[in-house]
Amino acid sequence: MQFGEVDIDGSLVASHSSSNEDIVMVNNGCLCCTVRGDPVKMILQLVKEKRDKFDHIVIETTGLAKPSPVIETFCMDELVSRHVKLDGVVTLVDCKHAMQHLNEVKPRFVVNEAVEQVAYADRIILNKIDLVTEAELETLTKKIKHINGMAQIKLAKFGSLDMDFVLGVGGYDLERIDNEVQVDSSYTSSHHHEAGHEHDNHHHDHVHDSTVSSVSIVAEGTLDLDEVDDWLERLIEEKGEDLYRMKGVLCVNGSDQRYVFQGVHSTLDGCPGGTWGPDEKRINKLVFIGRNLDETSLRKGFRGCLA
Repeated sequence: MQFGEVDIDGSLVASHSSSNEDIVMVNNGCLCCTVRGDPVKMILQLVKEKRDKFDHIVIETTGLAKPSPVIETFCMDELVSRHVKLDGVVTLVDCKHAMQHLNEVKPRFVVNEAVEQVAYADRIILNKIDLVTEAELETLTKKIKHINGMAQIKLAKFGSLDMDFVLGVGGYDLERIDNEVQVDSSYTSSHHHEAGHEHDNHHHDHVHDSTVSSVSIVAEGTLDLDEVDDWLERLIEEKGEDLYRMKGVLCVNGSDQRYVFQGVHSTLDGCPGGTWGPDEKRINKLVFIGRNLDETSLRKGFRGCLA
């Protein structure tokens, strides 16, 4: 779907489409294939009519789009989730112009769409790296990691990269979260790694940040699962609107299996994961991405779950 009054994209796609493909131009400039109506109806009709003809559905939003409504369609609509599942969110960043949009000051209560698109991403492609200097690229990369310390990042020119990076992401697959939750070592504290000691990976010095950012907690120790459930439920009840994404891999009492969880706003899902190795160090890893994150409160909540 594309935003705009002039159907430029429709003409471009039509020129590369085969004669048996249907392209529909919607009044607001949105480009839809085969069907009209909202995304739910479109997806359900695709599944009904052409299920054996595709492996993935790629939804391309505009540069003005907020990712959360699309994500919530897959997480909260029972009819949609019965047929398809959300694989992941991929954000393409224009290295030449990104900083001016990420740093743009919006009026009060108006979201910065560029920041939100980075915050919700499971994969981030830094495109047009040939148009910026190494110093500019480093500054942009730091800015993006400050917003989202969870997403994997790839560099690209002319949007060229391996399709495996953008398809089969598994960003919402609990069975794969253990491999997806990673903390960038360049941001990790230099403290000794002791049992029950946290390595908090917050990308600034002050405690309370009114902008979008990420907090990572890496700590040894065993957690009480009931306490974890209570903590996370309180967190999404009180801060769900500001909590964009969260993921975690936990060591819980009474189990040799990892406990994995992921959430989007007020939606939370968790289950037992893979078994810890006999000599494997059991390290808890949690990542929170959102607005107005209170690092001190998150650390305190985590410590309160230690068994």
